[in-house]
Amino acid sequence: MKPLSTAVRTPAHLLRRTGACALLAAAALCALPCARAETIGEVDTVFKLIGPDHKIVVDAYDDPKVTGVTCYVSRARTGGIKGALGLAEDKSDASIACRQVGPIRIAEPLKEQDEVFSERRSLLFKRLRVIRMVDRERNTLVYLTYTDKLIEGSPQNAVTAVPVDRATPIPVR
Repeated sequence: MKPLSTAVRTPAHLLRRTGACALLAAAALCALPCARAETIGEVDTVFKLIGPDHKIVVDAYDDPKVTGVTCYVSRARTGGIKGALGLAEDKSDASIACRQVGPIRIAEPLKEQDEVFSERRSLLFKRLRVIRMVDRERNTLVYLTYTDKLIEGSPQNAVTAVPVDRATPIPVR
């Protein structure tokens, strides 16, 4: 006589279960407020015979928690065969300029310091980050960009600030 519950763990069963978990994780990540990059333009800096050229790329990121503020980040993108395959490690240099592009509205209190954007810059461990800081005394939003690695980050960074009208105090939690 067979037992009532015989759970057979076949490779197909495990793949379905793993796929369902991955889909749920992706949906959860999409639900998080996250700035999405919009490429504004790019210029070639080095010609590569095989693969794409090295470039400087300018992307725009709308702050997901502060309506009316957009950050423009310029950064190097490595070309060539490694760049085409996603194996190249981009340089740590980046520049940032955040501007008020409309009426500033803050729907909920902000953290004193919060990551607005993060992007992988190499196959393993290196990320470009944009951090928002609140300067309460001056009623100003300060944005910092830098790259980091699992072991050691880069001291290269850039900072910009967006003053907010005193009639609109920045809510902080």
